[in-house]
Formats: sequence, C-alpha cells, structure tokens
Amino acid sequence: MTVISWIILGLLAGAIAKFLLPGSDPGGLIGTTLIGIAGAFIGGWISARWLDHPISKDFYDGATWAAAIGGSLVLLVAYRLLFGNSRD
Repeated sequence: MTVISWIILGLLAGAIAKFLLPGSDPGGLIGTTLIGIAGAFIGGWISARWLDHPISKDFYDGATWAAAIGGSLVLLVAYRLLFGNSRD
C-alpha cells in the first residue's frame, strides 16, 4: 500500500475507533482524524514488528484493518487520558 492508502485507511480507522469509543474528544474531529492516521501507522508497525504479520499490499486485508483500528483505539484512549480533563 502507498502512503495515500495508509492515510485513507487511517481516516476510516479513526472514524471506526471514534464510533467504538464514543464521547467528547479534546481535539474534536481534526484530532480524532490525526489519531486515526497515526494509529494506522503504529498499528501496522506493531503488527509487522511484534506480531509477525507483514504489511499486506492489499487494501482490503482484514488483519491490516484490525491493526489500524486497534492502533487508533490505543492512541485515542491514551489521548483522552493525557488531555481529556484539560478543559475543566
């Protein structure tokens, strides 16, 4: 997959992560989108590095999607823990 494909995958993974973990985010839509893109890259890297699942060239690979969504969820939770109460 190209970098553009990873960005598109990240946008969709961020939206799915937001759907699975509803609530208010300190960063709003832009922050959630950036977390989704970063989560896709990090999830893919973790999958290739430690889970011994190489990055697929196919955009529709289920394991790639699971890694991207999982990475997005982890980053979204970490972001909420670090910056969630900054507006109070």
